[in-house]
Amino acid sequence: MANPDQARLVKAAVLASKCAVAPYSKFHVGAALLTRSGEIISGANVESISYGLTCCAERVALFKALTEGKKNFTAVAVVAALKDGPTPCGACRQLLFEYAPEAVVWIADTRAPKKVREFTVRELLPHAFSF
Repeated sequence: MANPDQARLVKAAVLASKCAVAPYSKFHVGAALLTRSGEIISGANVESISYGLTCCAERVALFKALTEGKKNFTAVAVVAALKDGPTPCGACRQLLFEYAPEAVVWIADTRAPKKVREFTVRELLPHAFSF
């Protein structure tokens, strides 16, 4: 990892994944957002026995950041113990498009956090819903 922001953000996402509430799937996901000012806001997935109420790590981090008045996101890291790391689901991609459209997305496996795949939000959701 040549980019110090990338290393810092992936590390924050790995730490966040340890706080996941995943009693059903045991799939711990962490996410971390980076603001233009260098601030990091992290989140982890939270599951419900009623699966539709489950919230992904990306949305937890994004909602936390937005409700704390944070914006101007430049990057997001998403990690889990999954070969090549987890890509955001469709709902998370849509929300990232709305609130962090210019962000770079760094994906990593928590077991190999230095091996990072990079995307843009627009690459992940090329035809996002918008007005």
